[in-house]
Parts: sequence; C-alpha cells; structure tokens
Amino acid sequence: MGKPPEPAVDRRSFLTGAATGAAAALIAKQAPAVAQPAAAEPVVQASDGGRPASDFMVDIFKSLDLEYMFSMCASSFMGIHESVLNYAGNKNPQSITCTHEEISVAMANGYAKIEGKPVLVCAHATVGAQHAAMALYDAWCDRVPIYLVLGNTNDAADRQGEVFWLHSAQDPCAMLREFTKWDDNPASLTHFAESAVRAYKIAMTPPMGPVAIVVDEKMQEEHAPADARIPALNVPTPPAADSGAIAEVARLLVAAENPVILASRAARTPAGLRLMVELAETLQAGVVDSRRRLNFPTRHPLAGGSAAEADVVLALEAGDIANVARQARQRNAKVISITAAHLFQRSNYQDFMRYAEVDMSIAADAEASLPALIEEIRRLSTDARREAFRQRGVRIAEANRRTLEQARVDASHGWDASPVSTARLSMELWAALRNEDWSYVTGWVNWPLRLWDFTQHHQYIGRAGAEGVGYYAPASVGAALANKKHGRISVSIQPDGDLMVAPGALWTAAKYQVPLLILMQNNRAYHQEVMWFQRAALMRNRSLDLTQEGFGLGLPNIDFAKMAESLGLGSSGPISDPKELAAAIRRGIGVVKRGEPYLIDVVTQPR
Repeated sequence: MGKPPEPAVDRRSFLTGAATGAAAALIAKQAPAVAQPAAAEPVVQASDGGRPASDFMVDIFKSLDLEYMFSMCASSFMGIHESVLNYAGNKNPQSITCTHEEISVAMANGYAKIEGKPVLVCAHATVGAQHAAMALYDAWCDRVPIYLVLGNTNDAADRQGEVFWLHSAQDPCAMLREFTKWDDNPASLTHFAESAVRAYKIAMTPPMGPVAIVVDEKMQEEHAPADARIPALNVPTPPAADSGAIAEVARLLVAAENPVILASRAARTPAGLRLMVELAETLQAGVVDSRRRLNFPTRHPLAGGSAAEADVVLALEAGDIANVARQARQRNAKVISITAAHLFQRSNYQDFMRYAEVDMSIAADAEASLPALIEEIRRLSTDARREAFRQRGVRIAEANRRTLEQARVDASHGWDASPVSTARLSMELWAALRNEDWSYVTGWVNWPLRLWDFTQHHQYIGRAGAEGVGYYAPASVGAALANKKHGRISVSIQPDGDLMVAPGALWTAAKYQVPLLILMQNNRAYHQEVMWFQRAALMRNRSLDLTQEGFGLGLPNIDFAKMAESLGLGSSGPISDPKELAAAIRRGIGVVKRGEPYLIDVVTQPR
C-alpha cells in the first residue's frame, strides 16, 4: 500500500503558517487532530503614532551632514537603523552594511581622509566595541575623526534574557577611552542631542580623533517631544600659533643657511597642501615628507632634503623627532616644532613617542599657523636673503633630480623577474593611470611615492596610523566610496596578509558598487615578519628554514582572484609574469570606470 499524499504547501501558505507558529504542522506527516493552545499575542506592538526618538536622532545626524552609516546590523541600534531606512529614506545617511565592526571603522577612516569629515559608524554594545577597537586605535594614532554610536541596554530591567546581559555594559566606552577624544552615555533625548553635536565638534577640532556616544536601546523607542530641538553646530577655528611665536620662527628661518621642513600630518586639507608649497617656495627650503598625509608634491623641485644637514629644522605635525632633535643639538642647530598634538594626549597608549628636546615647542595646528608664518617670512626677507634663497633652491632641485633618477635605476632591478617586482607593478599601474583623475588609497608599497607624480591632496591618504594589520582593505574601500561622487579612479596595492584580516570589505565594495581597482601584493607570506625571524635566528645561530610548519608559510596558496569573485568582484590572476600586467590593468580600469570594483591577483617578490 502506497504512502498517503503529502499536504500541498506553497510558499505563501508556509510563511503564513510559520508566522503563527504552525510551520511544524504544515511540514509534518498528517496526524489525528489534537487540541491546540490559542495563538500567543504578538510580542511587538504597533506604534500608537508618536514620533520615535530614533527619528529625531537621525535628524541630528542629518544636521551634522553625516553622509553614510557604516555598520554591521545589530539589535541595540535597530531603532536608529530602521529610522535611517524608513524615515530618512536611506539617504544622508545612507546605510552601508559591513561584515565586521573593524571594517566599519576602517572604512570610516579612509572616507574621512578623502572628505575631511566623518561618517556615522554604529556598533553593537560590548561585542561591537571590542571588534571596532583596533580600527579606532588606528584612527586615534592617525588623528582621524571617527563618529561612533554604540547601542546598549543601560537598564538591567530592560535586558530580555541572557544575550542582552552578555551584550550590555555599565560603561561601554571604558574599553575605548584611552584612544578616543571624548565619550558620553546620555540619559535623556535632550542630553543625546547635545552630546551628539558636541561629539562632532570635538572630533573635528585639531588634533582630530575618534569620539563615541552610547545610545540606550529603549531610548530609541521613546516618543520624541514635539519641541525637541537640535543644537546649532559651530566647529571651533583651529588653534593657530600666536604672533610672537610666529615672529621668532620666521626670524630663525629667514636667517638660516640650510633650513629643512619636516612634515607628517601638516596638510589636513587641500588648502594645507597649497600652503606647504607656498611656504617651501617662499624660503626655497627642502621638504622632507614622512607622508602620513600628502604634505608636498612628490616631484616638486623642493621635495626632499636631509634634516641631518640643516641648521634650522621646522617640524610640522611631526611625531617622532627625538632623534632629529638629539642630532641637531650636537651641531648647534635649532629645532622648532608646531603641532596640535600637545593639546590632547592620553597616558596608557604610547603613541606620543620619545620626548623631543626642541628649541621651540608651539602648541598649535600647523596648517592654521602657516598663513601668518608665510606672511612674516616675506616681510623679513631682504633682497639679499631672497637671492640666497634662490641659489639654495637651485642646489636642492638638482639634488632631488638626482634622487629621482636613482629611484628609476633602482626600480629597473629585476624588471622582468617572476614573481613580479613591486617596482614593476607600481610603474605598470602608473603608466595606465597618469592621464586619469586618480587616487592611491593605500600607502603600504613605497614605490609609487618615489616614482609617481602626486600633486593633489586626494591622491594619497597615508598609511595605517597604528600600523595595524587589517586596515588597508577596508580603508581603501571607504576612501573609494568617498571618491565615487568625484568620478575619481581609486587604486590600491593591497598586501595579502592585510586582506586576510578583513576580506569582508570586498563584499561591501561589491554590494554597493564601489569603484576600486585592487592590485594584490601577493608575496604569499608575512614577509615583514620573515625578516624579523631571520634576524632573530641569525643572532642565535639557529636555522633559517622558513618552511617549518609553525611559521605559517607555504601551502595552501590563496587564490585571491577566486576569493574576490566569490565575494562579488570581477577579477583576474594570479599573475606572475610581468608581461601580463599591462593588459590586466587596462581591463581593470575599464571595469572601474563602469562604477564597479575589480581585483587583480599579482604574485610578487617577497619585498
């Protein structure tokens, strides 16, 4: 005797049954009917029509011009998320889903370096804050404004079960406090409004940095009063050096025979880059750029020099200058430091570097101080000094021309080698980009900075502030998203080990059609650590065998092209023959011009 026929169930009937708790009855074998308990009342009740507090919160974010909301979905800020999507129509801010909170924050870092302002980053209470921590520390060390909102269930009486307890904290920002500028846990909607605006103001005041606000889950569901008011935003003018200090700095620079300018994060904005050029050309002084930002055009005749030969060193937002100051004292040279870092520092994390014994230490924003300094230098410069400046500029330009020629010679070594040299990779990319509006959104490979012609602020965003592994992939996606509306071609030379920390950034790039060309620096190892291993082994007279299983090298090699394809990107490779690069790069640029991301897996030399 055959089996009785299965009950016919279409999709809509199944979903309807599941919604009332009857899914099991629909898919199980037929059985005698038994009495069923009455259906439970829905846990979620419809709104009575009042305006949710989270709608008001989103209005605050709109007033701060937060263009995007980067987040990994979570219940603790679901009120805000729902308001962004349904109340704000998913526009200003637009919700961008990330697969990890570290990706959210690192993307916000890259975005801010292009746009000069933060986006909204939302994270889930305890676990979200812990995931976000490394990327926040990168931003803290790099003086980048990050605007973080942490969801939390503040009141123990509102925690509906074990998970709510595990994901709540009495002070969620405690774990982040040593590498954020400011945080708060508002107790009311009025308090939240003031703190939200205050946080933006603090984040955007030099020295810039991350801020964090806790938002209670229950507060998001309260009704916003009709008279709820958003405080006006007034970002302070960056603090500039006082006139007396400016006069003394100008006097020393004008009198110097060989002044050198050191810059790390001096050019916060495109205007800052123009001011740096104006300062250098006024003095005809060389500029040594440590390139935490693009502080000076790379092929400018004055781009270069040596602080070791200077009689006056002007350090602008330069961090680690203790050795420069020590060497200067030995030859009776002067060192002047202008930095806003003195205005805000923490204790536990040692990003302030060794104490530098400088001759003048000015607590001010370097970019804001440059206009007055340039004007005073011009006022003090006599015709005789201007002629001396001119002659100095000729000497510096010739020395820098020779340096560029040597870099080209150095780049030719191993030009046709397989795997591909990073110099060949960089120059094949430059040949395809040089006539485009481009932006180099990673800073790990140094060859572009030695050989490309960087002239505009957006063309380079610097390195990872804390040198954290896992920064470059998401930061490049965030920077490329910021570049998208400007029509720029964003390119990255992506370290392989870094991508494996946060590969989900590629999924976000694919989902939101972020135009980004990624060239893998796939050296199939953690080669910076390889060198440390070799150094330690040599010092101890031990084996240099790097095939040992415990070091984590060797097979299986990662096929990044297939990985990218699985995450939604177009891709090609692996490429180990440098002759194949040019065609692959042209193909990739074509895809990016259509508004899509593309990855080329390039197998490279170890370094």
